[in-house]
Amino acid sequence: MADPARKAAAEGGGVLLDDLDQLCRAALPAAEGLLARALGRLGADVRGSGGRIDAGRLEERQFAAHALAWLATYVESLRQILGWHESLVRQARGGRLEALILQAAFAEYLAQIEGGIALSQVEMARPADLGLDAADMQDFSTRPVRLLIGQGGGAAVRAEIASLIEHGLSGGGFGDGGLDETMELVRDQFRRFAETRVTPFAHDWHLKDEFIPMSVVDEMAQLGVFGLTIPEGYGGHGMGKTAMCVVSEELSRAYIGVGSLGTRSEIAAELILRGGTEAQKRHWLPRIASGEILPTAVFTEPNTGSDLGSLRTRAVREGEVYRITGAKTWITHAARADVMTLLARTDPSEPGYKGLSMFLAEKPRGDDADPFPAEGMRGGEIKVLGYRGMKEYEIGFDGFAVKAENLLGGEEGNGFKQLMETFESARIQTAARALGVAQNAMELGLKYALERQQFGKPLFAFPRVSGKLAWMAVETMLARQLTYFAAREKDEGRRCDLEAGMAKLLAARVAWANADNALQIHGGNGYAQEYPISRVLCDARILNIFEGAAEIQAQVIARRLLDGAN
Repeated sequence: MADPARKAAAEGGGVLLDDLDQLCRAALPAAEGLLARALGRLGADVRGSGGRIDAGRLEERQFAAHALAWLATYVESLRQILGWHESLVRQARGGRLEALILQAAFAEYLAQIEGGIALSQVEMARPADLGLDAADMQDFSTRPVRLLIGQGGGAAVRAEIASLIEHGLSGGGFGDGGLDETMELVRDQFRRFAETRVTPFAHDWHLKDEFIPMSVVDEMAQLGVFGLTIPEGYGGHGMGKTAMCVVSEELSRAYIGVGSLGTRSEIAAELILRGGTEAQKRHWLPRIASGEILPTAVFTEPNTGSDLGSLRTRAVREGEVYRITGAKTWITHAARADVMTLLARTDPSEPGYKGLSMFLAEKPRGDDADPFPAEGMRGGEIKVLGYRGMKEYEIGFDGFAVKAENLLGGEEGNGFKQLMETFESARIQTAARALGVAQNAMELGLKYALERQQFGKPLFAFPRVSGKLAWMAVETMLARQLTYFAAREKDEGRRCDLEAGMAKLLAARVAWANADNALQIHGGNGYAQEYPISRVLCDARILNIFEGAAEIQAQVIARRLLDGAN
């Protein structure tokens, strides 16, 4: 088939730059140096007396702070994708596709660093927004940077990536992710499960807004999804966060609702492992790991959003129980859950976060007809565009009883601290879910582009279609390697809140971009509910909002960078 993409690829011999790894390694310090300058300039602007960050000044420079977060995310992404390719080379793995992915990643991200990084569809962060001047950009413009920007990307490179993807010449078509043999076996196991038990039915569940069948949940429990990272001594499999990423990605690739079923178990287990008493660990963790009980997270309130320090739900001790009174919202899988990790204020005299406590609040399972069959508890479903299968709820508590022994850790006032300790794992897992959605969108777009005939040839023959898919493959790999890096840091016991936040920030954007572009490839059919890409677009949109909206995430990253530079 003599289509333009194939012709460009055939004529693109030599588009792969010589000594690529060495060239990228030489270009990286320019990006790192620019980041250091931007960090220094912003730090000087927002520090008050004594060198401490002034919150008011930081808020005034919010756009610059968020631009700094994105710049740092780009630099770390380039660092990780280079490490990925160097590792493949050492293992004699990968090939031309992987090399072109690396080259295109450096070419495009370096160009965006120089010309502007999109914070959203309507916000572009230029170097000047970070206080960078012409001299700074001249220092950035080294020979390796210029060579990569000038010759490393472009139509010919994307055409060849697209051609290699079409023919599946490497790593199943989209590139070797760099996992070891054990993790590849885990991936294969969950991919087989997802493709037989989830993918054929997911779109119907979405359209009918139905619960994921309990038979599927039970099978997931048998496969070990809910106890994946729980230590073996507490009934789990004792695997690390990398395994969690692989499993979450494969399940979310089939349907984000299924990929997210494990999220609540992951959060609950992490809370109990880090903050629970030994008795609480022995009682709850084996039951979570086996799937005997399904948890849900009950943190957000109607008027607080991300401002957890303003929570008003009260927990008052009465003998051997606490009475919970207040309202919660955006509670996922609340009706069918057996236990709630519930954040409430036990000391109204303590402002902000100090008066908050975490509870393991037991409740009976409900259903559509009677979602909350418990005294002192009522609620209803929040209808949503996507992310269905578990359903979202708002809940009102009026004297709802929780056993005093179910106060996490047995001591009041530690709830926010306990919750903060779960954020690293939660954001890594959310990044992995986003990867699954991004991968699904890319595969749907490729399949449609190859099958759909227009003007006597498949859509894939048109460069702006195949080029979109090529960039999806590149940026999905960038997000994947950043996510795997954050997971490895967590597995090795190192602080990784910065890396986890970056992974979540980038992967969520990639999922949305892939879904949007895959729908564009579908044209009008993509807007029809009968096509799965319509569901994937709705599912992708939430990823930039939950577990920290993109703006909150960028703020957290920026503050962490500035604190670390002090």
